[in-house]
Amino acid sequence: RCDLPQDHSLLHWRALMLLAQMRRLSASSCDNYTNDFGFPQEVFDGKALQKAQALSVLHVTNRKTFHLFCTEASPAPWNTTLLEELCSGLSEQLGRLEACPLQEAGVGEVPLVNGDSILRNYFQRISLYLQEKQYSPCAWEMVRAEIMKPLYASTVLHKRLRSRK
Repeated sequence: RCDLPQDHSLLHWRALMLLAQMRRLSASSCDNYTNDFGFPQEVFDGKALQKAQALSVLHVTNRKTFHLFCTEASPAPWNTTLLEELCSGLSEQLGRLEACPLQEAGVGEVPLVNGDSILRNYFQRISLYLQEKQYSPCAWEMVRAEIMKPLYASTVLHKRLRSRK
């Protein structure tokens, strides 16, 4: 059987702390950059998700966050050391999630295809926003703040999963 280690949740908290430390601009200096990306809170409702579905949500969230901050070709205004630490932690989380095949997560459970699609669309809106704003420092600041939502929701979801045992 596949179980997420206890420290997986700690890695999420670490990512949240690093994102908070990466803040470079005040929200007021970027007023004309505000955007509602339509964060899909319902996808993270752990009470309704089966384990395979929850693992799928965690995987998509980590993979898309890693892609945004660690592979997106852009002049992100981040402190390099903090960014490298964030990317390293996200990579470690991805490795652990990928070592946990969805088929082993629960017999008869079906991955949340609709939830995955909703999450992919959410991250696509974020990527398009960055492109439209030409990867400006203010656009990145809006994205940094936005990405804290799915990372926090993932942490809560992980905690619910562990408490269900």
